[in-house]
Amino acid sequence: MDVSEQQQAEAELRTASAPRADSADAEPSFFEDPAQILKTLVIVLLLVAAIYVFLPQFAGIDDALAQMGRADRAWIGVAIACTLIAFGSYVALFRGVVGEEDLQLRWSESYQITMAGLAASRLFSAGGAGGIVLTYWALRKAGMERKESGERMVAFLVVLYAVYLLALIIFGVLLRVGVLPGQAPVSITVIPAAIAAAVILVIALLAMIPRDLQDRLANRTGEGRTARIAHKLATIPATLAGGIRRAGTFMQNPSRGLSASLGAVGFWAANIAILWASFKALGVTVPFGEIVQGFFVGMVANLIPAPAGVGAVDGGLIGVFAIFGYPLGIVIAAVLIYRLIAFYLPIPPGIIAFFQLRGTVARWEAERSDGSRRTPAPI
Repeated sequence: MDVSEQQQAEAELRTASAPRADSADAEPSFFEDPAQILKTLVIVLLLVAAIYVFLPQFAGIDDALAQMGRADRAWIGVAIACTLIAFGSYVALFRGVVGEEDLQLRWSESYQITMAGLAASRLFSAGGAGGIVLTYWALRKAGMERKESGERMVAFLVVLYAVYLLALIIFGVLLRVGVLPGQAPVSITVIPAAIAAAVILVIALLAMIPRDLQDRLANRTGEGRTARIAHKLATIPATLAGGIRRAGTFMQNPSRGLSASLGAVGFWAANIAILWASFKALGVTVPFGEIVQGFFVGMVANLIPAPAGVGAVDGGLIGVFAIFGYPLGIVIAAVLIYRLIAFYLPIPPGIIAFFQLRGTVARWEAERSDGSRRTPAPI
């Protein structure tokens, strides 16, 4: 082998042995190009216009838009104020789970991450998947290790949706047995409560996955391609289990557990209050049990892939409250008011927050390069 061939071989060896950039740590593709954001916004606006203009006519309720126009402005103001409470609660939940002492995040940085995540969850993918991707990326850029970031994201979702699942069970049962006043059809009380209980059981079982699952698989499979594949596949259940256990750890920490719990409860409570105020703006008072259970059951439709959940969530909420027996025209108008305030109003500030976050990420990287920013230690 001559000198040039030896140099080429050494270069190839260095390239092969060098750590590769993790594609998961790259900036989320849906925010790379401002034109893509604009295109998605246009699609969402067209879908929203179609929902607001054609849905009432299709349903045979021609006065739904007129009812929206006659809505009480004071109650609309209450709904907007509740939206601000929802924002603050979401930030408190994030800081409770991530821990400001771990990443040394300022409130403004936490706001940027959470608001950008909310916008991503509104615009991209189902069930908030866009927000999950963006928040994970922000944690990695803030200096958190890959495994730690994954587990923190799982813990965040567990704390948030534990409130959702428990509410489905508690309010479904209380409505059905008559403790809370209101209509109590089986399809909106018992069935959702049973499904929520089953999901909680699955989550509890996942928490029992051994901490050393990957090491055990490595010992069983030995070395080679099969071992590498098994190790990678084990990453998913191991991360899920670690995140679930970490959520329990946060709950045992008084300061962080209280912040995370109050943040999760506050976020859902504020959203329910927005829907309640939307009905009140139209002169309709929905009983407490019905508004809570109806909200959570209707929001299951958010799992259907659709930009901003347009059409899916609207239909889910309208269907639930129609089953409760409210006039279809009132239901459509109230749900459209709720969606306008709770879902579409946060999108513009969320997009602004993302571009602010990009500048913050650039600052983090500059601080890390000169050693002024520390890497958080895992807990």
